Amino acid sequence: MKIIYKITYPNGKIYIGKDLTDSINYFGSADSKIIAKDFSREERRDFTIRKQILWESETASVKEVNSKEIELIRKFDSNNPDVGYNRWPKYMG
Repeated sequence: MKIIYKITYPNGKIYIGKDLTDSINYFGSADSKIIAKDFSREERRDFTIRKQILWESETASVKEVNSKEIELIRKFDSNNPDVGYNRWPKYMG
């Protein structure tokens, strides 16, 4: 199963990603340094994130999954640094 998911952090910012293996333990490849800047050391001591599957397919090609991921990043505006942690595609404001 191929999936597109949304991660929501405690500050409300989001990250949209894909997983071509549907691993329950995969939480994306957002830049940890960017995320860490938004949380104090104390906030990082008890940290809960939410993972939601937005889209899934057993038959989609990798190209179709990549296209759907970009579509959902733009739909949720998660490449806007005020909204989320995606840095690609580049946010144009």
